[in-house]
Amino acid sequence: MWDSRASRHFPRSGLWHDRGVDAPDAPTDADLVARILRGEEELFTLLVDRYKLRLFRFVSRYLGDPEDARDVTQEVFLKLYSALDSFDPRYRFSTWAFRIAGNAAIDHLRRRRIRAIPLELPADDESDRRSIDPVDGKPDPLEELSRTRLREALDLAIERLPDDYRELISLRHHGELAYEEIAELKGMPLGTVKNKLFRARQALRDLLPKGTV
Repeated sequence: MWDSRASRHFPRSGLWHDRGVDAPDAPTDADLVARILRGEEELFTLLVDRYKLRLFRFVSRYLGDPEDARDVTQEVFLKLYSALDSFDPRYRFSTWAFRIAGNAAIDHLRRRRIRAIPLELPADDESDRRSIDPVDGKPDPLEELSRTRLREALDLAIERLPDDYRELISLRHHGELAYEEIAELKGMPLGTVKNKLFRARQALRDLLPKGTV
């Protein structure tokens, strides 16, 4: 259910609008949280702008469905907004946000698994269209075909990875988290994160068809 109290800070119609990057002197995440908690609630929009695409890509990799990912990402921001007073500024906001996003994605998968399976898919079903990356300009058709095939091959290969490898790949390359952030999020030593990501990439290469990398 959409919370109208929070909707003025991140309206559904504008959540995916790209408003550009932060200025070099922009306040830190922790500064924004502190100011929001002191009453400047409109500043939550800045946090949304900073994390909407990263969280969306991360959740989408979990769910494999852009529409579900949009809904879950919306839920994540509502949870973040409602729980801001529990954020501990000693830690990174990104770590906290991605932990909430991961839990929300897992909960959604659990709910989806217990739904009744339809007898047949609609004729225009496009659930296998996993790519959400925007296309800039009008690339050469052959180049675009090559990119599409590579994305599809990567999607299939990532789905075949063990769960822990798939999550680390998603956090690093879709969530764009630093190694240190992943280590904090997963409660792992930094060296372990780097080693596991190295093995995950090696496993991913082995799963890709020859000639794609």
